[in-house]
Amino acid sequence: MPSSPRMSDYRAYVALHPSGVPSRTTHRVPALLRSCHPEPALAVTVFATALAVAAGRGPAGSAAVAAAVLAGQLSVGWCNDAVDVHRDTVCGRRDKPAATGDLPPRTLAVAAWAALGLCVPLSLLSGAVAGAAHLGGIAAGWAYNLRLKHTVFSPMPYAVGFGSLPAFVTLGLPSQSWPPWWAVTAGALLGVGAHLVNVLPDIEDDLATGVRGLPQRLGRAACRRLAPLVILAAIGVLVAGPPGPVGTTGWMLTVAAGAVAVSGTASPSEARSRWPFRAAIVVAGTAVTQILLRGPDMA
Repeated sequence: MPSSPRMSDYRAYVALHPSGVPSRTTHRVPALLRSCHPEPALAVTVFATALAVAAGRGPAGSAAVAAAVLAGQLSVGWCNDAVDVHRDTVCGRRDKPAATGDLPPRTLAVAAWAALGLCVPLSLLSGAVAGAAHLGGIAAGWAYNLRLKHTVFSPMPYAVGFGSLPAFVTLGLPSQSWPPWWAVTAGALLGVGAHLVNVLPDIEDDLATGVRGLPQRLGRAACRRLAPLVILAAIGVLVAGPPGPVGTTGWMLTVAAGAVAVSGTASPSEARSRWPFRAAIVVAGTAVTQILLRGPDMA
């Protein structure tokens, strides 16, 4: 299990915010919600729940998937902001409550561990094997925050985290079936694509503060070219992999997803725009919709 966010980050925060107290202590709950990376957390939870419904997990099983995935995503998001508080403060990130002094990093660390602790029993509600698959994906997210984001292996946690979601869904069925190869492969590719576009707005700040993951090493221009190719590959897997015809609606979704994937990184004019990452979320949504349209059985 990864270690807790480092105390050196807390000391650095106190050095930059000498009072050690958030400037607006009454806003801790909204600040926590802003610090959990709400857009991807909610998107991943909705997509995983939709897959659970499609796979036949039923109301109770789908609710268990939703609760476990949400808790896991909250833990990863809060861990990320707790670990990065010093970097975010130095870079002047006004969208990060801990960096602006609205939330102490100790509160983020406690919230991250609490959400992780809750994620364990919620994941095990789907069974030991399914729970282990989900917790493995969450552990990959924590490993990214604490170490792997600084290395050339930075895409791996995204691939593991996204690729493990179909396994969490289908291994929780009474048959404990492994998901089809195309679901895992598409999930992993979408995860890598999301990683590439997620770092685009922050590449310069990352390099200035010592973060040298694979996208930072490749550079902004290379990531802009590579990200849509990876995302388009995920779309291609979803077209070619599942049995049965794609259908008119499926082809329309495929074309739309491809257009969004390309447009998300086409214009370099807004270097710090979050649109590329939001475009990746839209593409993931169309991917889940394609799975639902191609047939409810993923097992």
